[in-house]
Amino acid sequence: MVLGLRLRDLRERAGCSYEEAARALSVNVATVRRMEKAEVGLKPLFVEKLLETYEVARPEIDAFLSLVEDSRRPGWWHRFRDVLPDWFGLYVSLEGAANTLRGYEPHCVPGLLQTEDYARELLRTGFPNAPEEELDRRVTLRMKRQSLLGGTGAPRLWVVMDETVLRRPVGGPEVMRAQIDRLLEAMTMPNVTVQVLPFEAGPHPGMFGPFQLFRFDIPELPDIVYSESLTGAVYLDERPDTAAYLEVLDRMVAQAVSVRRTGEFLDAIRKEF
Repeated sequence: MVLGLRLRDLRERAGCSYEEAARALSVNVATVRRMEKAEVGLKPLFVEKLLETYEVARPEIDAFLSLVEDSRRPGWWHRFRDVLPDWFGLYVSLEGAANTLRGYEPHCVPGLLQTEDYARELLRTGFPNAPEEELDRRVTLRMKRQSLLGGTGAPRLWVVMDETVLRRPVGGPEVMRAQIDRLLEAMTMPNVTVQVLPFEAGPHPGMFGPFQLFRFDIPELPDIVYSESLTGAVYLDERPDTAAYLEVLDRMVAQAVSVRRTGEFLDAIRKEF
């Protein structure tokens, strides 16, 4: 995505139109647009020809091509391609690159904070016909994603959950108690913030559904919002869209139980299981 944005910047600096770039590659305009939006993989020969067209110096071209080769190397999650939908592969990639993850979840505990038993029960419900071996791989993938919270340069995670998440029993009382314990443990991490929107808060601006906002320390990358449906997902990166989601998050944070009181709130619900 970063390289695509840099290609767009170089084209605009060169005063080159989409049509001129497309002619240089003998492709249609849509192909150039898709390259800049990272909707297709970057082919080194295409990139080299574009950079030459933009009159980029040879040393810069070589450096850019080296980055293109790096970008083509598969991430760790590629070995889970058999259980990872194409539209969710981008999510895992963004998750690993972001320096801040903020989101709202009205249905279940976010994947980065789930226990193995809780995750297994959710996945068993979501994939009722999946054989046990496939279920194991899906659980392993979800657990492996959680390692980024404790690694070097771990991102900031700030989650707002609806009280419904904690009231909906998943896997029985023992699983729920362990899951709440996991949330309490995560809250002791300096880079993790958990808040709960209680029923008593009434209606709130995020009631349309779950979403996740990614923020990066790479200047070229804008904020990106992820919203999921039953059969796919939408990724938004236009500033008016992402700004609207950010405003909704800030308003929900104000309505939610304060960070200081969230532990007490979770403790009280745990005692009910």
